[in-house]
Amino acid sequence: MALSRRVLLGHLAATGAAAAAVTAPPAQAAPEPAGRRVHTGFDRLAADGYRLLDGRRIGIVTNPTGVTRDVRHIVDVMHADHRVRLTAVFGPEHGFRGTAQAGGSEGRYTDPATGLPVYDTYDKSGRELADIFTASGVDTVVFDIQDVGARFYTYIWTLYDCMVAAVAAGKRFVVLDRPNPVTGLAATGPVLDRKYSSFVGREPISQAHGMTVTELARLFNGEFVPRAAGRPVALETVAMTGWRRADFFDATGLPWVPPSPNMPTADTALVYAGTCLFEGTNLSEGRGTTRPFELLGAEGIDRRWAAAATELGLPGVHFREAYFAPTFSKFQGTTIGGLQLHVHDRTAFDPVRTGIGLLVTARRVWKGFAWRADHFDLLTGSATVRTMIDAGAGTDEIAAAWQDGLTRFRAVRERYLRYR
Repeated sequence: MALSRRVLLGHLAATGAAAAAVTAPPAQAAPEPAGRRVHTGFDRLAADGYRLLDGRRIGIVTNPTGVTRDVRHIVDVMHADHRVRLTAVFGPEHGFRGTAQAGGSEGRYTDPATGLPVYDTYDKSGRELADIFTASGVDTVVFDIQDVGARFYTYIWTLYDCMVAAVAAGKRFVVLDRPNPVTGLAATGPVLDRKYSSFVGREPISQAHGMTVTELARLFNGEFVPRAAGRPVALETVAMTGWRRADFFDATGLPWVPPSPNMPTADTALVYAGTCLFEGTNLSEGRGTTRPFELLGAEGIDRRWAAAATELGLPGVHFREAYFAPTFSKFQGTTIGGLQLHVHDRTAFDPVRTGIGLLVTARRVWKGFAWRADHFDLLTGSATVRTMIDAGAGTDEIAAAWQDGLTRFRAVRERYLRYR
């Protein structure tokens, strides 16, 4: 029997509450997770008794990644704490509880676990989003979502849009930090041209930004929000402790919760800033498989692509000939050929250059290659990459074309970094 999303969520909430009511103390404390103990922005906010939120009516922008170290959702934790006046939840793409696929949301509903109203913010901006904040009755908007480090991952633009809308609605804004799972060492790839602004890139930052969400919020507020809203938002941020810029996610000791249905592991995030570009082509980017963005292919591709990619000598990655049948999205139910990326040295691996190299070689070895040009140009932030590939340019030549813009962005970015 098929269940509606809301009925299913209600059932899960009810069974979860029943299970929580029958608990016993553990025989011994659970061992500390492997890796350095990173305390997130929420950890520090809670440890301080929520003083930053004292007396305020709070609305929070979050999704399934907003969890404590023991994977309790922060909305459930805050709702149960008398020190917090949590009155609304705002869901991004995929929804607050994460049940929607790419390009979807859960809509407006009442959360069955807490009774809180959940407002849909997906792809909403400007006055429409400001009106949602006003209607919710909150005076402070809190943001806590795990990002993956790529410009076209929409949560950072939900952050930006909410900051702009908070100015219009007269709301205070608080951002709680979480790690960049692929380190915060480097900004790489092309910088967006504002003529190509969209929900996969509102403002000119690089394709892989190498920042955390509080660093991005500070950059947005210093560089972009005043241009869009007339003035900066009243912004406060809560930093992490224990995180270093060179940390990959598995060094943090934090649990990985998929930020979206096609981001199942931190390994996915490692390649995503490059291989998501295949969304802008007629090849499968691996959606509908167990390794999205690591498996790429199409009907008619064979071993020659993996061989051509290997010949590029890209650092830190091997390419394996692979065959797979996606269960949904492109080529659903059809066995197709392609390759799988195997990152063997993640400190040397450059996802953006790798993505460009794979596009160059795919176009060369497969006569069926075609662009979804409008979407591809939004992902790269201009038409330059696509037109250079069509003109026969190689990976190094294409990467050289974005260096001037990247150098300028890196200088701006440097002013907003807070972890050294």
